[in-house]
Amino acid sequence: MLITSIGQGLLWAPLVIGVFLTFRILDIPDLTTEGSFPLGAAVTVSAMIHGQSAIVASLLGFLAGCLAGWVTGMLDTKLKMPSLLAGILTMTGLYSINMHVMGKSNVPLLDQKVLTSYLPATWSVDLQTIVVGLGVTALVMAGLIWLFRTRLGLSLMATGNNAAMSAANGIYTDRMVILGYMVSNGCIALSGALIAQSNGFADIGMGIGTIVIGLASVLVGEIFLRGRQIWLRLAAMVLGAVIYRYLLTVAMGLGFPVDDLKILSAGILVIVICLPLLRNKLQTKQQLKRYLKQIGVDEHATTSSLKRQAPTEGLLSRDSK
Repeated sequence: MLITSIGQGLLWAPLVIGVFLTFRILDIPDLTTEGSFPLGAAVTVSAMIHGQSAIVASLLGFLAGCLAGWVTGMLDTKLKMPSLLAGILTMTGLYSINMHVMGKSNVPLLDQKVLTSYLPATWSVDLQTIVVGLGVTALVMAGLIWLFRTRLGLSLMATGNNAAMSAANGIYTDRMVILGYMVSNGCIALSGALIAQSNGFADIGMGIGTIVIGLASVLVGEIFLRGRQIWLRLAAMVLGAVIYRYLLTVAMGLGFPVDDLKILSAGILVIVICLPLLRNKLQTKQQLKRYLKQIGVDEHATTSSLKRQAPTEGLLSRDSK
């Protein structure tokens, strides 16, 4: 169960990294994800059926995702649409484009050679999946780490932190936003290409709920692994993808039907959003308790005093009216 979750998590890791780029780096809620993910799968599978190798087809899927991100970026920056609306429009348009690319709603891979086919046949399917997922994810992480060490990458991060200040310092923020959209959706489409090869088909509906999967994995990774360095943050995204897939695998092992995976994904997202809030509230309460103890104030007496003052304050406020 754990080995399978690691393999599947690594295949989903580029999607989580892509969501991380827009959600955390640019601070943009990008719904293009649900269109670019099946776009990468559709382009990859169609290219493989027409004779392209799995490597070339996967790269074409990545470039198709970059193109989808460019469209969303243009709608956002040049036409001044809200980022949420821009993502929705691109996602909606990609549904028809994906249908045209595949020709039908579901396209299977029959005798085509996928990425795992380049590995020794004696290896198990799980081991092949882990090796392919780890290799692709490592390439994505290495490329992003290199990017964020360049002036272009630093400008991208600065735009996400403070667009107004970045523009005042001569950074073309619109270009940086478009670049962020392109890299993000390229990674997401690449993940779609990997999942399509793992499943053996591309389906028009495989992108439904991917934004929830990505956000949940991002938040899970940030809970278990924290840091300010970009390589550590990217590693947290990979860890979050693996943990998220493991949680879903455990849920299915407990008897949950496959049809309930979407609501399980939403439930996990709610939990990981609430956990930091509850943790911060508990830490604040503990800090207050330690402070009251240091200054020699009885916590229970202070609480009782506040409760006694509450009705009086309410009475005074009513009298003042």
